[in-house]
Amino acid sequence: MTDDTGRAALAKQELYGAAHEFERLLPHFEVPSAPASPPTPSAAARRLSSLTELIGNISDEVLFLDTDSDPGLDLGPVMWAYTEALVPAGRAVEHHTEAFNQIGFLRRYAEYPDNANLRDGRRASFDVVQERLELVQLNLKEAADSLRGSADRLDGTPPRTLAALSRSARPRNSIYRVPAASAPAPASPLRLAYLPEPRRGR
Repeated sequence: MTDDTGRAALAKQELYGAAHEFERLLPHFEVPSAPASPPTPSAAARRLSSLTELIGNISDEVLFLDTDSDPGLDLGPVMWAYTEALVPAGRAVEHHTEAFNQIGFLRRYAEYPDNANLRDGRRASFDVVQERLELVQLNLKEAADSLRGSADRLDGTPPRTLAALSRSARPRNSIYRVPAASAPAPASPLRLAYLPEPRRGR
């Protein structure tokens, strides 16, 4: 039975760390302000790679937690914190992929002779890039806030303290299992100080 409250502190620290990684990506998904300066395809590719790498790292962490066989731990709250944050993170990938496609379109026709139809197409593509990158920023912030909130709520009450609480008073967001009550030692057979001699037949 694990009785190490440091495991809860470590889980909190790692959740906060993952939140920080999403926040660290935010400035890289800057929304362009003018059609003349859209992100380059290579810059968009690097951003997408960074985001999918972070999602892959979080997926690996869930895999690691799910294979932890420590009987004293219930890591469900931690795994759920990560999987919950992956929902907005996945939307960020979707929105950035849409922006990436439009960036590719702008690059494809960057050197074509200008005409009214092409100008309209470029403007429409740029508008999509702006809109999608704004959504990416919102999604990244949502993922970071989700992880940070989960870390704040994660309970680190020591297992022995949990065992002393009533069932209704126990925190619902603990990673520790309540220690099983120790079974009383079996009673020794009663020994009489005096055993009478067996009766002899007459």
